[in-house]
Amino acid sequence: MNIGFDAKRAFQNRTGLGNYSRTLVKSLAAYYPQHQYFLFAPKSKPLFRPEAGMRTILPQKPHHRWLKPVWRSRWVVNDLRHHHIDVYHGLSAELPFGIHNSGVKSVVTMHDLIFERYPKQYNPIDVYTYRRKAVYACRQASRVIAISEQTKADLMEFYRVPEERISVCYQGCDPSFQLQHTTEGIRHMKTKYALPQDYFLYVGSVIERKNLMGIAQAMRSLKGKLDVPLVVLGDGTGYKKEVKEYLRKEGLEQRVIWLNETHKFAFADLPALYQGALALLYPSMFEGFGIPILEALWSRTPVVTSNGSCFAETGGNAVFYVDPFQPAAIAHAMEQVAADEVLRADMQQKGILHAQHFTLDKCAAAVMNVYETITA
Repeated sequence: MNIGFDAKRAFQNRTGLGNYSRTLVKSLAAYYPQHQYFLFAPKSKPLFRPEAGMRTILPQKPHHRWLKPVWRSRWVVNDLRHHHIDVYHGLSAELPFGIHNSGVKSVVTMHDLIFERYPKQYNPIDVYTYRRKAVYACRQASRVIAISEQTKADLMEFYRVPEERISVCYQGCDPSFQLQHTTEGIRHMKTKYALPQDYFLYVGSVIERKNLMGIAQAMRSLKGKLDVPLVVLGDGTGYKKEVKEYLRKEGLEQRVIWLNETHKFAFADLPALYQGALALLYPSMFEGFGIPILEALWSRTPVVTSNGSCFAETGGNAVFYVDPFQPAAIAHAMEQVAADEVLRADMQQKGILHAQHFTLDKCAAAVMNVYETITA
């Protein structure tokens, strides 16, 4: 098969959608080298270096280069036909308009419909744009991939996508998280970033839904009892200012380390950052999958996360579940995990076992099965 991908995020996005795109494309090429892989992208950047055998297709005509967003959202359809693409995969909840008339089979990955559940946390124009693209993709795709049962349920609820048109294909994470660093290696990482011996870890955008304020309020209730600092790897704007102001008022400024502000953090150090933490704190209100949970499980790092949403799918029986709307519950979990070494060891053991459900070969096989089904 000639398999094409919307590779914009793979080349340009350092976080969630970019990581999903890079990991999946690399895994497919590694486990199914008999197929040809085409990366359609507005521009190529060194963030992603395609493997041998992959072809990167960039806009060629002058007006395509001048209007790259239009090329990606519409004109790329002609390039798909030119390169005899059998299956085109929209990796980030959208497909080019007009693909339903092209004769090219298509698949779209839907990560979540959080903008439908929490529209007030988004710019109204963004909600309209996301909805327009998502509805078209879900209606016209030969098959819709949901990254969790939660996202599948949301697609059926909000967009009335028939259940038989949805395949749940879990995602994997970068294999670097499976490698265990030595005690000396973790100590070197902590020295490099001026980190303390013990810390809790928060990984993700600093936005309302991710609930960093809930952690800050839990830390306030633990003041004087458990003063383990929090390392934050992620950034934000207005909500981040709110959290910082709360920390200032409560005298907790020195207990939070904003890693993006103090250092230029290297992705290569992320596995060691997880492995050096007492636990990952991830009390998000809602997610499509929650990739930091999986990264932590592979890293053998205990996880405190929310009940509900998709979290039981990603965390299984390996994590400490809390009510994300109750700071006292978050605080209790922090105390328990920090104080009980046996509990942490049990969570680490269960975590690495649960992570086996999300190996790269299993994730690639599930997606390849979708391609084969729609082209049979």
